[in-house]
Amino acid sequence: MILIYTEELTPRIEYISRLIFTTILQNEVSFTTKSSKFLVSDLPKINYSYEKFGNEFYLKPHRFLHCKALIQPNIQPVWYNGEKYFFESSADSDLPFDPLAASFYLVSRYEEYLDTQRDRHNRFPAEESILVKYGLLKKPVVNIWAHLLAGKLKARFPELIFPEPKFEFLSTIDIDNAWAYAHKGFWRSFGAFSQAVSKGHFTEARNRIRVWQGRQTDPYDTYNFLNKTYEGNENKVLFFFLLGDYKRFDKNVSWKNKHLQKLVKETAAKYSVGIHPSFSASKKKGKKKLATEIGRFKKITASEVTKSRQHFLRLRLPRSYRRLIKAGISEDYTMGYPSHTGFRAGTCTPYYFYDLKRETATSLKIIPFQVMDVTLHQYMGLPPEEASAEIENLMQEVKNVGGVFSAIWHNETLNDMDDWKGYRDVFIKMNQKGFEWANA
Repeated sequence: MILIYTEELTPRIEYISRLIFTTILQNEVSFTTKSSKFLVSDLPKINYSYEKFGNEFYLKPHRFLHCKALIQPNIQPVWYNGEKYFFESSADSDLPFDPLAASFYLVSRYEEYLDTQRDRHNRFPAEESILVKYGLLKKPVVNIWAHLLAGKLKARFPELIFPEPKFEFLSTIDIDNAWAYAHKGFWRSFGAFSQAVSKGHFTEARNRIRVWQGRQTDPYDTYNFLNKTYEGNENKVLFFFLLGDYKRFDKNVSWKNKHLQKLVKETAAKYSVGIHPSFSASKKKGKKKLATEIGRFKKITASEVTKSRQHFLRLRLPRSYRRLIKAGISEDYTMGYPSHTGFRAGTCTPYYFYDLKRETATSLKIIPFQVMDVTLHQYMGLPPEEASAEIENLMQEVKNVGGVFSAIWHNETLNDMDDWKGYRDVFIKMNQKGFEWANA
């Protein structure tokens, strides 16, 4: 048990303290606003107030955690032992920066509420993040800061025990488009075939015919490969299915298609599955579409839907998460950037969404991811060897601090054809290493 003294226990202080000390460091924490109780306590303790009493473990708080409004704080870099931090503390503090304030700023995604910059899909751009600007995106800094704090506390209170952090691995697949050519109906298939011919894409036209005739496997039908890769580790895998209506950015086959329904059922019988809310469902007026798509998923699987990941990783805070909570979703896996690998919220530990506009913790658990196939190949332009190195470096960062390494792949990128040649090996290596470390 660690005792924290603060003049005022705000929801922000309680939330981030429990995340750092209980969730990440696996120690119980209690609070007091009475200095007399703090001073006589024999527990390992932290004075998190604006008055230092003597030689106690002291962290002068940044004013940020006592704010009750969404106001952009003045953030200046703080250097300590050659590393860059932010949210300065004081010269007489045991750390020159406030790890509670800095961590809360990141995990609450405070900057996303205030920044008006958006990319072409109306997403918060990684380039606007303080972690990118400070060169810290590739590090799970919240976890690193937590362990830094644990080390300082252990030196002061040797009786404290912090369990060895555990590495976990989660491989996830988004099914945006279950098949390239098969099972799409006559008119849609005929239109696509005619367009391929008119543009001179004769190889594609020929392949379409061969798939329709059953002489060739559909390029996006990588499900047997996935089953073989995941064999024996099915409990570390999660599939998300897009069941939205056909639109410009939502191009899966109809949810009514018997082949798609069969695929969803077979996958759900083997792995954990979740809903992949469509691009349309993430729009301002998409609340009813989300409910409709969840209803479709329930009808196909005959079970409740508790997990989700937004198609195109479209998040608008707090709207997106409030909708999911209202729809009965308890876990979301969208927290990461499409354009950059790394730690969008600064952590590799699942945590509960804090609604800044209501100043309260919620029941929605956020499971961040660190890497996506499209990011590596299309945004970063990495050849397979460099993509594998990028993944292993990020995986090592998670292993160093304990937490969940999570990656996004798509059935269609694993066909080992054309631009994606060689990336199947990247996927295999990632899973082999992840399963090995998680099962150790």
